[in-house]
Amino acid sequence: MNTLKILLAEDDLNLGFVIQDQLKMNGFTVHLATDGKEGLKKFNSDTYHLCVLDVMMPEKDGFSLAKDIRKINKDVPILFLTAKSQIEDKIEGFKVGGDDYLTKPFSAEELTLRIRALLKRANIELEQDADIFEIGEYHFDSNNYQLTHPNFEKKLTKKEADILKLLCKNKNKVLPRDIVLNSVWGQDDYFVGRSLDVFITKLRKYLKEDSSISISNVHGVGFKLEIA
Repeated sequence: MNTLKILLAEDDLNLGFVIQDQLKMNGFTVHLATDGKEGLKKFNSDTYHLCVLDVMMPEKDGFSLAKDIRKINKDVPILFLTAKSQIEDKIEGFKVGGDDYLTKPFSAEELTLRIRALLKRANIELEQDADIFEIGEYHFDSNNYQLTHPNFEKKLTKKEADILKLLCKNKNKVLPRDIVLNSVWGQDDYFVGRSLDVFITKLRKYLKEDSSISISNVHGVGFKLEIA
């Protein structure tokens, strides 16, 4: 049976484990990330029904992580956790795409109730399988890194599969280059950028069996998986 899956990004490990255990007791599957960069990589590698993000984290804070998540998914509910109670922080949280805000310390019961309210408001559906993609004449199993065509079958590397999954999730939309780099590599420096270009070239080669498919460069922005 499918369960609701939550991404929890919290750098305080003790609190993170407490929240994770509490939510598991309430029937949720919870993946814990201990900083914002790890949180973005986890978000890209799986499908989540809701995100719980601590605001103050190393590497990438919760607001920055939320901005990146919103570039990939505009609908997934986001709940911020913070030790700050200033109105300015709450306003910033909503501006970057947050749906709710909980100030520490909080009770486990209140957190669970807020999560259930956000999921109900978002009308979350579990039956959607976001790990299998149909790309023109291709079948892509992102969990098993398998790309299949009637005339072609390829076992992808993890990075190839992660990049293609991001492109598929954003089919016919521009996917910002920095989102791909931070989601797959956890950084966006020059050398990693050159590696990304190599991977995009490989994916184009794998998809050439179907002429209706293209991965176009959007100069200065990113990439776009287009299916005619």
